[in-house]
Amino acid sequence: MSNDPAQEYFSDGITEDITSSLSKISSLFVIARNSAFTYKGKAVKVQDVGREMGVRYVLEGSVRKADTQVRITAQLIDATTGEHLWSERYDRPLKNIFALQDEIVQKIVLALKVKLTAEEQARFRQAPTNNLDAYDFYLRGLETWWRGFYETKKELNEQARQLYEKAITLDPQYAAAYAGLGWTYWLDWFFQWNLDRAQTLERAFELAQRAVALDDSLSESHRLLGRVSVWQKQYEQALVEAARAIALDPNNADGYWNLGNILTFAGRPEEGIEVIEQGMRRNPRYQPSDLIQLGNAYRVAGRPEEALVPLKKVVTLNPNSAAARRSLAACYAEVGQMREAQAEMAEALRLNPNYSLEWVRQNSPYKDPADLERWIAALRKAGLK
Repeated sequence: MSNDPAQEYFSDGITEDITSSLSKISSLFVIARNSAFTYKGKAVKVQDVGREMGVRYVLEGSVRKADTQVRITAQLIDATTGEHLWSERYDRPLKNIFALQDEIVQKIVLALKVKLTAEEQARFRQAPTNNLDAYDFYLRGLETWWRGFYETKKELNEQARQLYEKAITLDPQYAAAYAGLGWTYWLDWFFQWNLDRAQTLERAFELAQRAVALDDSLSESHRLLGRVSVWQKQYEQALVEAARAIALDPNNADGYWNLGNILTFAGRPEEGIEVIEQGMRRNPRYQPSDLIQLGNAYRVAGRPEEALVPLKKVVTLNPNSAAARRSLAACYAEVGQMREAQAEMAEALRLNPNYSLEWVRQNSPYKDPADLERWIAALRKAGLK
């Protein structure tokens, strides 16, 4: 609310922190940041939000930061009746920002008559860092990383890395900053922005381990460990870490997507389908990547006809998704629609001409060799060489 666009990262960060704190309460059902942020800055009726997101309560508010002071307004509304359950305005020194966030969460918990477990109560008393400048760099890094992810831009990912590194320089014990830094290496590896891919993946793994060592209660660190471990073909560790991430943050939609993806690669696609759909329920404005993984799980489960539905939707939402078009081509090939399969593969190769069967063989972490061979056979039928 400061009319300074450069402060948007700060208000987004506060919103995400409060969302994350509520998300970790096992007795609440909380919608993911990606879906909630679609309402940012819009004049909407809480009844519409409740209906569209499938929730009963809506928390809304604003942030104003000026020099060493911060003003936060917040109100909790029953979306079924429009009744205000609680509202407050806080004017506090910036140095008290973590205590203020905890106070807001506690007030919401009280208004909803929610009981916290002893572990949840202890977690809320932990400040992520005592260095406000480190926190500021972390929030800037988080905002920049998300933009790099959505826009697939290497330079934004590198900027995010520098911001996380500055946060760590200021506070070498800042677990969340290590996790964030690890995710920049993961993105480097995933989008093949770094030629030394093995070293990049190993660096992401080391940073995730460092974050866990500093704070074992941080869901993001375990999620990253799970993500990296499956590509290292350490399936049991990947499943343990992904399940731990959900136990720590039971409403984190990305956590469900991650576990569902790992289950699929580990040869348990039916379970993967169920878990991915749980994540999509928590993130109704889900990303195309969620639909791609759902389609992949259906295909690995031997249900290519059902896989076509989410994959077609991805292509409608994002026509330039080479990954979706490849998966669509493979599914068309498996159901015998060869003209469609070849057309989709031709478009996928136009978007990414370097993709090959050899790359698939080297970079697909299927535990069951039969799953990998079926994937390769379908891609070959569709025209990939």
